Amino acid sequence: MRRRLHRSAPLAAVLAGALLLSACGAGGRSDDGDGGDEGGGGGATAPGVTEDSITIGAHFPLTGVAAPGYNEIPTGAKAYFDYVNAQGGVNGRQIEYLVRDDGYNPTNTSSVTNELVLEEEIFAMVGGLGTPTHSAVVDFLNDEGVPDFFVSSGSLQWGDDPENAPYTFGWQPDYEIEGKIIGQYVAENMPDAKVGLFLQDDDFGDDAEKGVRQFLDEQIVAAERYTSGNTDVGPQIAGLQAAGADLVLAFNTPSYTALSQLVALKLGYQPQWFYSNVGSDADLVGSLLSRFSEGAVEGGSGSLDGVMTTEYIPGVDQPDDPWVQLWQKVWDEHGEKGELTNYRVYGMSHAYAFVQALLAAGEDLTRDGLVEAMEEVGADLDGPQLAPFRYSADSHLGISGLRVVEIRDGAGEDLTPVLVTDIGDAEIAEDDSGQDGDAPPESGVPEAP
Repeated sequence: MRRRLHRSAPLAAVLAGALLLSACGAGGRSDDGDGGDEGGGGGATAPGVTEDSITIGAHFPLTGVAAPGYNEIPTGAKAYFDYVNAQGGVNGRQIEYLVRDDGYNPTNTSSVTNELVLEEEIFAMVGGLGTPTHSAVVDFLNDEGVPDFFVSSGSLQWGDDPENAPYTFGWQPDYEIEGKIIGQYVAENMPDAKVGLFLQDDDFGDDAEKGVRQFLDEQIVAAERYTSGNTDVGPQIAGLQAAGADLVLAFNTPSYTALSQLVALKLGYQPQWFYSNVGSDADLVGSLLSRFSEGAVEGGSGSLDGVMTTEYIPGVDQPDDPWVQLWQKVWDEHGEKGELTNYRVYGMSHAYAFVQALLAAGEDLTRDGLVEAMEEVGADLDGPQLAPFRYSADSHLGISGLRVVEIRDGAGEDLTPVLVTDIGDAEIAEDDSGQDGDAPPESGVPEAP
């Protein structure tokens, strides 16, 4: 079904946060399909596009409580865009990547997004981070007709309703399908577990719980929620302990992984922990444990050993993976200070996908053309993702699956093959697409899909 992408009134313009993920963009388009995109023939074809450049933007928490880890994502994306630029760019155009600090505050997100769209006139928003933060700007971006690609968050609102948000696309697996796959794994392998849920009190927790309860409703003995920004999670962890939960499924950001571990240690509570992908970076959580405890708890990548989690792209714990080897080369050549991290790998991965989207849209680049290209060929994009994307005219949801792993010595050991599904009652099945195991092109730059 083909929607009409549209532009409404010019502008429109909640959380102060501790840590999740979100996104944002810029642009304009009209009901007759020309979308305010001007020109043609390889010249300036849209806002933010000239004969030799494409300007895109993003919002991230570069400072504040949510900054650790998340502020590394745009450094990875920039390194990859610089790598592509060094090889001639995309159809002869250099990618100019403007990143603005929103401090994980939705009010700031609105302000910096207005700046990027109305003053900098970016062509697209790419990878903006945070569920509460990006929620504050998604309507504005769509009203302005700005492609809003690859939101750094697994909320369903980025992809399950293209009619109302035609310019917005998710990227990572949404929290509902992650919850489904985790729920099925526990039901099949730990049928006697007394399950407790530790949930962020927003779409992150709600979507995940919806997926989990499809398989574990009768095994769940307690569900505790925390508000992002409130660092006292003692009552929630005590509630799980009192309910007798011996397996805790936690859908939270990295700081709350560290906080929940510290409180559990203080209470002498020792359940089996299963953290969602968002909260399970062992290196970051180890450093946060040490910092939050003022050195009383030794950090390090082994801090989460024995914890179960999920993965949907290869990380730095897999140095022999050809994609990780490419990212290491990119970082060595174009990175800033510091080492390659999983957050930088995340940024490079969605940057790679965006370069493919630009190539698919062609030389005469328009905002509507970018969206239409993604709907037509997006499901066939290659890249490091372990499972295919779900992009089409009817769905803007991202990666379709993941695998369950157990962390040992800071690295994930596979407990399942790559499993794929979709929202609702879609079946969970082993992926047979061959996506996992694909190697990058020798140049490190994709060809047009």
